[in-house]
Amino acid sequence: MRLLYIFPHPDDESFGPAAAVHSQLRDGHEAYLLTLTKGGATQERHKLGLTVDEMGEVRYREMLEVEKALGLTGMTVLDFPDGGLKEIDPRELEHAVRRHIEEIKPNIVVSYPVHGVTGFHDHVVIHAVVKRVYLEMTDAGADFLRRLAFVTLPDSGEPTWGPDGTARLKRTEGALIDCVIPHRGEDIEAMKKALRCYATYRETIEKSQVIETIGDRLYFEIFGEDFTPPLTDLTEELQIRA
Repeated sequence: MRLLYIFPHPDDESFGPAAAVHSQLRDGHEAYLLTLTKGGATQERHKLGLTVDEMGEVRYREMLEVEKALGLTGMTVLDFPDGGLKEIDPRELEHAVRRHIEEIKPNIVVSYPVHGVTGFHDHVVIHAVVKRVYLEMTDAGADFLRRLAFVTLPDSGEPTWGPDGTARLKRTEGALIDCVIPHRGEDIEAMKKALRCYATYRETIEKSQVIETIGDRLYFEIFGEDFTPPLTDLTEELQIRA
């Protein structure tokens, strides 16, 4: 099977599905990554005294290391404005995503859920863009597209807001989770290796406790499908149309 992960920023793939990507590649599937921005607007640039463009180039070079670390089948990084996707005509974003899907012809497309996990508007925008393009292309007869999935975290029952007034990560209620992928030790090590490629984000990675948050499994919503109990593989119960 051929999977295409679509995210707005560098490190979205490593903070999220890197371990699952590693397991999919190990199982013989193809895994591609499309990132819409170079992530240059990050606040980390101020610590390094870099402009947005300079920081974007630094993060792009880090992504090239991630591509090698995970052994991705292919990776494309576009240069839409980091933090500014809500200001872009969505048709421009849709055109870019559609063009890439037409080129790769993935069977499974993966992106963020409607809440974007962090709630950041770039994440929310990419959800809407990817879903619209996917549905328009399937309606138009793109038979290679078989599944649309969203990487997420399960609802822990914690309140949306923390005691200090800061927003917690957004989560998906259990009934909407359709796939739970268990991670082997080697998958988690691959995720750690990918995260280490982002040298400029080392402090943020440590503070986020992303490894502990994700744990030994990864969760997905699957659009238009309902699996109880959840699948343990995104390619499960899916066959390529002749």
